Amino acid sequence: MLAKPRGYCAGVDRAVQTVEEALKLYGAPVYVRKQIVHNKHVVSTLEAAGAIFVEENEEVPEGSTVVFSAHGVAPEVHEQAKARNLKAIDATCPLVTKVHHEAKRFAAEDYDILLIGHEGHEEVIGTSGEAPQHIQLVDGPDSVDKVVVRDPSKVVWLSQTTLSVDETMETVARLKTRLPLLQSPPSDDICYATQNRQHVVKEIAPECDVVIVVGSTNSSNSVRLVEVALDAGARAGHLVDYASEIKDEWLEGAITVGVSSGASVPDDLVMDVLSHLAARGFGEVTEFTTAEERLTFSLPQELRRDMKAAAAQA
Repeated sequence: MLAKPRGYCAGVDRAVQTVEEALKLYGAPVYVRKQIVHNKHVVSTLEAAGAIFVEENEEVPEGSTVVFSAHGVAPEVHEQAKARNLKAIDATCPLVTKVHHEAKRFAAEDYDILLIGHEGHEEVIGTSGEAPQHIQLVDGPDSVDKVVVRDPSKVVWLSQTTLSVDETMETVARLKTRLPLLQSPPSDDICYATQNRQHVVKEIAPECDVVIVVGSTNSSNSVRLVEVALDAGARAGHLVDYASEIKDEWLEGAITVGVSSGASVPDDLVMDVLSHLAARGFGEVTEFTTAEERLTFSLPQELRRDMKAAAAQA
């Protein structure tokens, strides 16, 4: 059973395209701060094309071009780039940018902000950087008891965009038992693509002996898909970057295999998994669709401006 929607979301598509277009326009090397998206294959493909991935702006030679990843950055990262005279192109997903704007707005109104997310994740670091004095991280339901706020009537929760919907709502429910006046974000922070991928996996999981999710271990939304599959009744679930990582013993005695992929995974990797499974007797594929995704995001304005200028000179 092949899940749909799966794979690339609009934010990932835009981020990867940003690096590809920057390489075409400015020539190699183009520096990228952190992994542009959390996928091993995408990163190695872009490296082969001339992208150089760095951890921090200090590693980028002064005056060079740097692309900020889809996960977003704190304001100080923009300041550092200016100080080093870097040409910065911000490939932050617009849905992450929305959470940044919410954080700034609630901080300006002097709210305590409870950011539900995973400690150390780049997106959480970026969002927290917008208002460090106002934001405290809530890493799942078990960390609710540690929350301390100044005024229980001025508290709002926001979240990382790639979380498990169910676990986030469980965290919110526990927070509300302690803070009954807790406000919710003006619109859902967990991105549409994360929700759609989780929903279809939930639908197919009860019928599956094993669910294979294509994605990297540092991809929050991919890891969540395996958890969602297991919670929804799949008897086993595994995360793989490539078809070659599938172990034959996972398939022993299985009748039905579910396949999906995280939001930063190119579909050719999923097709490789289907071929691998077909060679082992799972040749009949039913695509199970729960939503159609048509959203696209335009490229970052800094890049569009330069592409327009180059086209006018051509």
